[in-house]
Amino acid sequence: MLLADTDASGKRIRRYRPVISTASSTLLRQHGDSIESVDLERQLTLANAAKASGVKRFVYVSFRNDPTVRYPLTEAKRAVERAIMDLDFTSIQASWFMEVWLSPALGFDFVHGKARLYGSGSRPISWVSYRDVAEFCIAPALRGIATRSVLAVGGPEALTPAEVVGIFEEESGRKFEVETISEEILRNQLASSNDSLEKSFAGLMLQYAHGDTIDMRSLLQSIPIRLTSVRQYARAVLEPAQRVT
Repeated sequence: MLLADTDASGKRIRRYRPVISTASSTLLRQHGDSIESVDLERQLTLANAAKASGVKRFVYVSFRNDPTVRYPLTEAKRAVERAIMDLDFTSIQASWFMEVWLSPALGFDFVHGKARLYGSGSRPISWVSYRDVAEFCIAPALRGIATRSVLAVGGPEALTPAEVVGIFEEESGRKFEVETISEEILRNQLASSNDSLEKSFAGLMLQYAHGDTIDMRSLLQSIPIRLTSVRQYARAVLEPAQRVT
């Protein structure tokens, strides 16, 4: 982004703010939006505009790569990462957002004590809060940390989906009804779907089933952020739900 400014002598100078790009069509979209139009084409347009206008710093929110599972969203993310490599970039490859995957929208209905797990529920994931990911976006943009790099960003601990259910049961004081979707079903959905968004969600669910662990100790030495735990998230979302019920 180009800003007009003046130096000490009053001479007009050019100054650029970094670009931080988080746009995706997966959860919030308008009519006509798609993986291809938003996550690929418009992101590539933004990257090219940044290059053309002289913007150097580009922070891009992506997600973890699993080379065994390919689908439209992951292909779009990897294409944008390649496009920004000649900028002073940081690609933040975040693990699974608590606010998305541990929410009623994806079958984790903590209000009614029901949880849908993808796969066996036995493989640990470094669940992360989107608020913490936002902190990492600001850190490299404003302090010059982690430039020209890919950051793997997760939460403070890796927990299996089954362990997450246990935490929610402890915090809510109720037993959860658990549903599991097998990897075979997810693979069939991925193979059979012709819609890019449906195909991408099937791929994301299959990738979730594979698990994802990140050791955050080294990164936190450079960017000291207090990470949100699953238990803290559970308490935060259960408190208003319990008041209602």
